[in-house]
Parts: sequence; C-alpha cells; structure tokens
Amino acid sequence: MLAKDLAEELDGWLVEAGLPKSSDVRGVIALHAGYSYSGLYKTPIGDLPIDLEVIEELKATGKFESMNLRVDEAEHSMEMHLPYLAKVFEGHPLKVIPILVGALSAESEAMYGKLLAKYIDDAQNFFSVSSDFCHWGSRFNYKHYDKKYETGDADAFKEYLSEYDNTICGRHPISVFLHMLRNRTTRIKIKFLRYEQSSQCKTTRDSSVSYASAAAKVDA
Repeated sequence: MLAKDLAEELDGWLVEAGLPKSSDVRGVIALHAGYSYSGLYKTPIGDLPIDLEVIEELKATGKFESMNLRVDEAEHSMEMHLPYLAKVFEGHPLKVIPILVGALSAESEAMYGKLLAKYIDDAQNFFSVSSDFCHWGSRFNYKHYDKKYETGDADAFKEYLSEYDNTICGRHPISVFLHMLRNRTTRIKIKFLRYEQSSQCKTTRDSSVSYASAAAKVDA
C-alpha cells in the first residue's frame, strides 16, 4: 500500500469514528487486526523515532529487559497502532516507547502499573494499549457467553478473567494499564467506545473474534 493510500484510509476511518481530538485523552485500548505491516517501527506515512531517554530511565529500574530481534520481528500488535499514531499526531513531535507485556502475575501487573503511573499523569504522554478481545468458538476452545461485565476496575477485570478464562490476548497489558489508572494522581476515567465482531456466531459451530475500543480521558 502506498503512503497516500494509507493516509486516505486512516483519514476516512478516523472521520467515521465520529470522535473529536482531545488533549484530555491520555490513552486508548484498541485492536491489533487488519494491517500487514511490520519492521523496525517505521510506517508508510513516516518514521516514528524511539525515545531513548525514557527507555534508559525504565531500564534503570531493573524491571525491564530488551527483546531480541526475532521476538521483535514476530510481534505485530504495536505495528497495527503505529500508522494511526503517526496520523493522529501528524505535525507534532512524536517519539515512541514500545513495551511488550508478557504473561505477568497479578502482583507484577500491579507493580508495573504503579511504576508507570507517573507517565500517564504527564499530559505530554499518550498510551496505546494493543489487544483484541474475546476469541470465541470451538477453534479457540472457548464458548462462554455473558455480557454484564464492564467496570474499568483492575481487580474486577482480573476476577472476571480468573472465573471465565476469557481469551483476551492483551489481558496483561490491559491489567497493567488499569493499575496505572488506579495509581495516577490525575483523575482519569476509562470509557468503552465501540464493540465489533469479525463475524456473527449463529451456532456453536461458528467462530468469531471480538474487538473493542476504549479511551482513558481526564475527568474534569
């Protein structure tokens, strides 16, 4: 895809979302499906430099390690977000700090949430959390159905995952992000904006992947 084509598609999708830009938005949770781009953090509509200063600051805590090239090239979730970030912040200086979140314990999720909370208090920072949601159907070995759980609380989210074992691929970074919101000094509220499915399941033989988007916004 050419840079011009991608820019036009991103413009169209952003307009279709019907959501105005706001400096009060400190982060989003968004899906990582649909793109086929990969590489060392470049996009067809411009390069996004790495913030080496913050990366060194995080490494100095002793709680982070560097991923090798094989892991980096195999990981696609961040690459899905980079073109959107480049487009939304077009015309503004932008650096990225990629953080790959693995299979953390509940204690580690809380620890990282507390460690990173100061960065979400800084209005110059923006967090983009990558996750698809429920992978439902026999091929995912998951068929539970219940639509009443949506609170934005880190403990409630963990209890839900423990009880129903939902196949949310980004459950660990989402939990870290919710703990960040719990430990911030700025009053920030998270709100889910949209829910979509790759297909509608009409029988238990069908399969589908769910996608949800949410925004964390300063609550004045």
